[in-house]
Amino acid sequence: MGRMDGKVAIVTGAASGLGSADAQRLAEEGATVVMTDINDDVGTALAKDYGAHYFHQDVSDEATWGLLVADTLKKHGRLDVLVNNAGIAYVANIEETTTEQWRRTLAIHLDATFFGCQAAIPAMQQGGGGSIINMSSTAALVGIAPYLAYSAAKGGIRAMTKSIAIHCREAKNGIRCNSVHPGSISTPMVHQALESLQGFKLQEQDDPEATRKAMGIGEPRDVANMVLFLASDESKHVNGAEMVVDNGDTVV
Repeated sequence: MGRMDGKVAIVTGAASGLGSADAQRLAEEGATVVMTDINDDVGTALAKDYGAHYFHQDVSDEATWGLLVADTLKKHGRLDVLVNNAGIAYVANIEETTTEQWRRTLAIHLDATFFGCQAAIPAMQQGGGGSIINMSSTAALVGIAPYLAYSAAKGGIRAMTKSIAIHCREAKNGIRCNSVHPGSISTPMVHQALESLQGFKLQEQDDPEATRKAMGIGEPRDVANMVLFLASDESKHVNGAEMVVDNGDTVV
């Protein structure tokens, strides 16, 4: 315990799935956590449970980033960690994806990650450095046909992360930037994909946990533990890395 003592972290898309698990894990280890989302009722309740703070935010709105970072510095005095986690996924291949779906997916993923990193870096520099963790996906490494826009967005995040990592190293500002690439994890997004693509409802199985394990699907805490490592000083020499959490799916 206490691996994050004294650190202030922002986690986006924190009202469900990976974001919720990330926020909880960081808070457990002593971080002051600011959770952001558009689902205010759930986000506020979870923040109360975790001993965290909640901030309403549409991550695709550039103006909210300045407000969020300014509010964090005013209330907590510093910013050490940013987890760009918010995301959406439309089930649609290259022939089915609409322009609206394409633009919305890139706005939530690529635009938001760009806005977040740009806003966080000056704030982190004030405190002597920090850690930016961008949530990508194994879709950025192998491509997933039914998730055209999502795969493209996550690939962009992977490349953006490396560019930011090199910039920060050359600037000697003490900021690290890494990407995390989960495979199949038991989140609402994956449940939706299973139902849409296979007609399979994991949560309606007689023993959902046993079925999850048998299918090789991980749990959000598996990813949250990787986020915790990257957020902590234990990873002080890890920069520009792509950390895959997929139980070997991309190996075979």
